[in-house]
Amino acid sequence: MAKGMILAAGQGTRVRPLTKYLPKPMVPILGKPVMEYLIEHMANFGVRDIMVNVAFNHDKIENYFGDGRRWGVNLGYSYEGGRDHGEIVPRPMGSAGGMRKIQDFGKFFDETTLVICGDAIVDLDIEAALQEHRSKGALASVVTLEVPLDQVQNYGVVVADAEGKVVSFQEKPKPEEAKSRLASTGIYIFEPEVLDLIPSGVPFDIGSQLFPMLVEKNLPFYAQRCTFNWIDIGRLNDYWEVSQRVLRGDVAQMDMPGRQIEPGVWVGLNTSIAWESCKLVGPIYLGSNVRIEPGVSIIGPAWIGHGSHIRSRTLIERCIVFEYTRIGDAQHLKDMIVSPQYCVARDGVAHYLGEDDSPYRWGDARG
Repeated sequence: MAKGMILAAGQGTRVRPLTKYLPKPMVPILGKPVMEYLIEHMANFGVRDIMVNVAFNHDKIENYFGDGRRWGVNLGYSYEGGRDHGEIVPRPMGSAGGMRKIQDFGKFFDETTLVICGDAIVDLDIEAALQEHRSKGALASVVTLEVPLDQVQNYGVVVADAEGKVVSFQEKPKPEEAKSRLASTGIYIFEPEVLDLIPSGVPFDIGSQLFPMLVEKNLPFYAQRCTFNWIDIGRLNDYWEVSQRVLRGDVAQMDMPGRQIEPGVWVGLNTSIAWESCKLVGPIYLGSNVRIEPGVSIIGPAWIGHGSHIRSRTLIERCIVFEYTRIGDAQHLKDMIVSPQYCVARDGVAHYLGEDDSPYRWGDARG
């Protein structure tokens, strides 16, 4: 089939504070890290040997996924960093530079390789994408999706001719300046020869450096126009919106965990919920060991992570509550991501526990 590569070394600054303690690929959707969905999808199409480049909080990824056997794949890791006065410091090499580092070390990329950014969930038909790549004799392919004109400024835009050969790029153009609506999805297919073009030992980016080089050299580099679900969490407000879509059931093959005890309400094990006096309007998931006190109202789509405690008379509307979060008496949280350390409004404004000017008193993490 092909080998695989997951790009997971980025710092995830655009989704802080979600990535303050977690690498971006570990941000959860329905309680599972984004990267887990990617690995499952690649395994379903027979992509079994997968390298992952890591840097910031790399141990969170490596400890969770291990050698990959739980998903029927072989995972390997390439750490990007070095020692600074005895301390190991992350030094990302860029998406292309990270691949060249792997190649220089052990020549892993010896056949067609599927490369996926670790911050999105996709249901791409990988077999069809590989077939198109090979049928065109491509050295490199980028999978694209057509986006609305008013959204092009959020993406790298690919300009291709009638046969799909890439002729130029625009990085986040203004709508009135966009030459195309084909957005790069961060999914690439490379032949081993591409790795020889990447300089060794220096940071190097796929989109801004490698791709323009391929165009300049007039190499067989093609854009694929595909129709598939691409759920990107590149920005903080994307995460809230994606979570809402998933909880509503808008995304195929992403099923609510737990047991459905009434229409639209799923629960984990050993919950303590004052059913008689609570108002629960689904879709809602209440994780294991969640405590919901009397008089609480939860209006979905909402996710209450395991070990959380919602005190009496609190109203929660369309929120994602991370595990082990305690929310105090008579609070009203709406359209938010809430954790023991911070809460983030839908517009991306974050408030941290203990801030003097924070309007939110959501309690502490002691349960």
